[in-house]
Amino acid sequence: MKAASLKDLKTELTERSHSELLHVCLQLAKFKKENKEWMTYHLFEAADEAAYVQKVQAETDALFAGLNTKRFFYMKKSIRKILRILKTRIRYSKKKTTEVELLLYFCHKLGQVKPSIRQNSVLKNLYLRELASIEKKTAVLHEDLQYEYHLELKSLQL
Repeated sequence: MKAASLKDLKTELTERSHSELLHVCLQLAKFKKENKEWMTYHLFEAADEAAYVQKVQAETDALFAGLNTKRFFYMKKSIRKILRILKTRIRYSKKKTTEVELLLYFCHKLGQVKPSIRQNSVLKNLYLRELASIEKKTAVLHEDLQYEYHLELKSLQL
């Protein structure tokens, strides 16, 4: 089955009644967990972005607390999973400040992991890649925010 284009979907949705749209949205939420999470963000958490950031940071803390540090192989897998979850949460928001704050928090937590990530080239490169990504993303923000985030980036440099 070939999916319809976004324009076709938009025109079809404008022709539907309120109850039909509600039914489609609920079916979409049942279909995939990520859709339900996206709808939860937009319906309940988008109004208070600061609380959303704190909630995601708490979730990140819990994931780092459960990090398997016995071998670097398991650490890499767990850290990549944490980053994947974090980027999914960032994608829900689509706000640059939220993205930068959460990625800075991730790098801060990653820098505190014991044993140190400096002993493993893959983890060190992942850390440096995320710092470079943050630096690029701060370039489009307001000057005051750029300065604050730049100071935080300086403190995170290896």
